[in-house]
Amino acid sequence: MTTGGFSARRLTRLRNLLERWVETGFVPGAVAVLARHGAVHVEQTGTLAFAGPGSSAPMGTGTIVRLGSMGKPLAAACLMTLVEDGTLRLDDPVDDLLPELAERRVLADPGGPLADTVPAHRAILVRDLLTYTLGIGMVPAEPGTVPIADAIDAIGQPEPDEYLRRLGALPLVRQPGDAWMYDTAGDVTGVLVARATGQSFGAALRERICEPLGMSDTGFSVAAAGLDRLATAYVPVSGPEIEDGPDGRFSRPPAFESGGGGIVSTAADWLTFASSLRSYGVLSRPAVTLMTSDQLTPEQKANGGFGPGYLAAIGWGFGMSVRTRRTDLGPSVGSYGWHGFYGTAWYTDPAEDLTTILMIQRAHAGNQQLPHARDFWTAVYQAID
Repeated sequence: MTTGGFSARRLTRLRNLLERWVETGFVPGAVAVLARHGAVHVEQTGTLAFAGPGSSAPMGTGTIVRLGSMGKPLAAACLMTLVEDGTLRLDDPVDDLLPELAERRVLADPGGPLADTVPAHRAILVRDLLTYTLGIGMVPAEPGTVPIADAIDAIGQPEPDEYLRRLGALPLVRQPGDAWMYDTAGDVTGVLVARATGQSFGAALRERICEPLGMSDTGFSVAAAGLDRLATAYVPVSGPEIEDGPDGRFSRPPAFESGGGGIVSTAADWLTFASSLRSYGVLSRPAVTLMTSDQLTPEQKANGGFGPGYLAAIGWGFGMSVRTRRTDLGPSVGSYGWHGFYGTAWYTDPAEDLTTILMIQRAHAGNQQLPHARDFWTAVYQAID
């Protein structure tokens, strides 16, 4: 047995899996962190890039990566600091700070014309942003088939006030509180934090979360001095094609600081954040309990998700998923965390006293039902001695 309660022999299966990803060209490098019983085990292999800058730099816990949607829990935690200090209340309407979202209209038919609407039954609440039940979000559909899906996609990410203006010009897809809808709530969270604090979202995140915890490599862009540690992101086509490089969009501050998918970080920083939730480093025990407990009703699950069964084994706390049923060799019931577009993933499993972090940079690799992700979680959990 190794420290942390892992089998040294079984950990070789995890190491072999990551090495196989590199050898087959799935990714140029990968880092996995397993923290359990006070010990931290790291498996790292490969480099920051297949070729060019970064191709000789080893992937490690200090490698900067794009988190994609894995940044959503951090945005939620930042908002919860405002609830704790009395700036915001969970069940207050957002109307005063986000007047663009006041007095909403709602589509009579989620797939119907944008002009066919009914009044919202109630205002959007701060709680709705955290639970992703504000009534608008990602609508999976082929382009040109569902009007609201095309309209949401067309919003883009302009500067925050323009983003809210465009969003507020659209009807909601569902009544506030009726359904879990993905993604948009994370971006609105960032705008709410900015307006409530009178700072940019990035400045508030640094002041309230990153600086107190010492997360020096977490933010919305990478300073020039750190670009040599930013891994290249690839998109799978006929061969590995660069989706975003060190000189790409994260090399400069963005117009819109996206709480839904614009944060960069490192495995070391993210372990610090995950550990702070367990030790109540920046949030109280009651706040963390709310964040990491399933807040969705059966009706909200039935009306939301990405199709039938998506929420059958998971719920949603504040900005992150919560495991409600164990269906495979992976996180236990009560585990919480989330994953991202580029294949990054984080889950904390209180039943096993285990925090697991995976950092890779491959576009469209975030779905945890994909074969590589299933293999990863199997390798992690079979290694517990």
